[in-house]
Amino acid sequence: MLDLKKIRADFPILKREVNGKPLVYFDNAATSQTPQQVIDVIVDYYSNYNANIHRGVHALSQEATDKYEAARHTIQKHFNAKHAHEIIYTSGTTHSINLVANGFASILKKGDEIIVSALEHHSNIVPWQMLCEKTGAVLKVIPMNQDGALVMEAYAKLLNSNTKLVFVNHISNALGTINPIEEIIKKAHQVGAAVLIDGAQACPHIKPDVQALDVDFYVASAHKMCGPTGSGMLYGKEEWLNKLPPYQGGGEMIAEVSFEKTTYAGLPHKFEAGTPNICGGIAFGSAIDYMNAIGFDAIAAYEHDLLEYATKALLEIEGLKIYGTAKNKTSVISFNLEGIHPYDVGTILDKLGIAVRTGHHCAQPIMEYFKIPGTVRASFAFYNTKEEIDTLVSGVKKAKMMLS
Repeated sequence: MLDLKKIRADFPILKREVNGKPLVYFDNAATSQTPQQVIDVIVDYYSNYNANIHRGVHALSQEATDKYEAARHTIQKHFNAKHAHEIIYTSGTTHSINLVANGFASILKKGDEIIVSALEHHSNIVPWQMLCEKTGAVLKVIPMNQDGALVMEAYAKLLNSNTKLVFVNHISNALGTINPIEEIIKKAHQVGAAVLIDGAQACPHIKPDVQALDVDFYVASAHKMCGPTGSGMLYGKEEWLNKLPPYQGGGEMIAEVSFEKTTYAGLPHKFEAGTPNICGGIAFGSAIDYMNAIGFDAIAAYEHDLLEYATKALLEIEGLKIYGTAKNKTSVISFNLEGIHPYDVGTILDKLGIAVRTGHHCAQPIMEYFKIPGTVRASFAFYNTKEEIDTLVSGVKKAKMMLS
């Protein structure tokens, strides 16, 4: 059982007002809020040991290096990677995906096939389209159904000896659908294909075990997990990371440089050119520690309770339709009011102090499937309450009355 009063006290932003109303923050799928414990880590870094890492012999550099690498080990342990050097620091999920796509540009050839799902965020569509343009590979799509779930029978038929890569999000950012990634990974491996799982939306709710999943690549962003923006990670199996060429050239990622030839550093530094987001990496580790102290089982159970409560309450509003009704989903509700544009609903909710996301949520193919311009998306975190959901429901009713 979560100590909600104690948890909410950790988040300074939850004390503020918006438009004269207490803030109700339901935009957690876009970015989570940050607890004071993580804010303190960020302030401590810039106040006490701000220095560039690696190769520095002075005390500040060594302290920053030690804490940065300790955070890498924290991330490794959290995701249960076999080796710390299988964790590559990036600026976030999009950076991580593009790093892998760039690497496969030298591996794929004309006629090879890669598979994505109909539920993907644009960051897990566009890089693969660009990769196909470069290599002549063919992009295929796992279809979805009206519930917002993937059609797994169709996926099985797409797989063949030409399939080289499969990319699927663990959880849909637009609908909250939890995809059956264990089955997706297993079937892809049966035809010799590698698999990348976009975990950006899953990691705030689920504790992935990359070894148990046997996944080749897994990506995540710190800012979805109570951490800072501009920091994230790519997990890759050691053998795959050794196969891929460096993504960027520069300092840190080299072993030796001459005008005749450059040799590259080993993992993980091969993929970490230049001065990284040092503070962001350290704070990422701190955010993971914070969430683990609460416990992911407790978080998941509480958020599921919020999801069920909100779903029931919203569906009692006449003319409200929820998109994404798969059996397995997390605490995201995308909905529309009949005859009312989602932007207008979101604007009125904002005036009431309620933060939701409106639009296509960087998932235009999903909106095209449902033949809608977008949705209102309310996404819940472990620091939200049923009382806040009641406020949301009242706000939606008010929006309906004002806009009808």
